[in-house]
Amino acid sequence: MSQRLVLTFDQEGTGHCLYGELLDLRAIGTLACRRASHIEFEEESQEWRVLSPDRQQVLFTNPSRTVCEEWEHDHLQPE
Repeated sequence: MSQRLVLTFDQEGTGHCLYGELLDLRAIGTLACRRASHIEFEEESQEWRVLSPDRQQVLFTNPSRTVCEEWEHDHLQPE
């Protein structure tokens, strides 16, 4: 999986992104992190699941955790 970071700023100057360590975000200011999803293994189906932050909704499933991480980066980036 290639690493990429999409960092957007709103009108108030607050940045939004899916956190990664490609760039040390602490260097540009104080961080406040909120979970975009959970990736968990489902034993019954033998697949990885991307779950909503409250774990109430299955957003995506795949046998590969890497594919789930790629899906997360492709679909949960801030607008």
